[in-house]
Amino acid sequence: MEQNMPVAEDERVHPCSSSPMQHMSYDSWSRQCISMSYASWSWQSEHWNIEEGNKLSPFTLGQKLGFHELFSLKVKFVKFSPNWQVWRASLAELVGTAVLVFAIDTIVISSYETKTTVPNLIMAILISITVAILLLATNPISGGHINPVVTLSAALLGLISLSRAVVYIFSQCVGAVLGALALKAVVDNSIEGTFSLGGCTLSVIAPGPQGPIIMGIETTQALWLEIICTFVFLFASIWIAFDHRQAHALGRVVVFSIVGIVAGLLVFISTTVTAAKGYAGVGMNPARCFGPALIRGGRLWNGHWVFWVGPIVACVTFYSYIKIIPRQGFKYDTFNIVKTLSK
Repeated sequence: MEQNMPVAEDERVHPCSSSPMQHMSYDSWSRQCISMSYASWSWQSEHWNIEEGNKLSPFTLGQKLGFHELFSLKVKFVKFSPNWQVWRASLAELVGTAVLVFAIDTIVISSYETKTTVPNLIMAILISITVAILLLATNPISGGHINPVVTLSAALLGLISLSRAVVYIFSQCVGAVLGALALKAVVDNSIEGTFSLGGCTLSVIAPGPQGPIIMGIETTQALWLEIICTFVFLFASIWIAFDHRQAHALGRVVVFSIVGIVAGLLVFISTTVTAAKGYAGVGMNPARCFGPALIRGGRLWNGHWVFWVGPIVACVTFYSYIKIIPRQGFKYDTFNIVKTLSK
């Protein structure tokens, strides 16, 4: 980003003297005065344009939407110059989401293949660790979203531009597809069919004593689970990361560990309270559900809209909640009162 550099005192153009110097002719003095006056006006005009551009540019529609982040053309003397980092950041989101989908879908398959009575608990623990590590890896480059839910919430709250949000979500969906393709390339065909490539499912078809039967949960129940669990995810963990005061005080490792733990805990709760085989648990990440659905297809498309509509409703609800809570600290904060009395 180009910055408007201050002009040194000796570089500024000063008005000419009121009378010609002794060694100068009148004509030479006049020409110099005209030249210096023009230069002085040009500098002031340019400086005024810079200041006016800085004042007005943030309020243009294009800059509100963040279009300046999408183009490489640099505009001189404008403070809001294009951000070259958005494409590198989107690449980090793409790779991060690809690794996330590959890892989580592998965890889902491995957990249920493990000979244990609590596969959902093992799955939740492993998901918590994976999410925390990937957030730490992508945070320095893109902010560590790897989830359309986080990106949409950040855009609604004004933490990122709408243009950046669109680029992020597109990159996350592409990354999810690549992650699902990578998993499809390494798993056995029978495992892929049995576990639907580890994707988000509401129900599956299983063999029964009198023929195939459908096991899972209803669409309405799944929708409510997506809304509630995604809101809790945003409220209990993502808001800590968005609040710079808490994030700075706790540190990145603690914050992203909390995000991972909350995500794993909600997956465990959703699979436990329903106690329905065939239901893979809450998605809370539309891109993670989209990748396997596009690659595997079949029953993964049944009720797939739930994994988009539920999180979007939760994001809007979370945004509404943030808008109505008080911005300032509480007047009668007991901690602050005790802190004041102790001084």
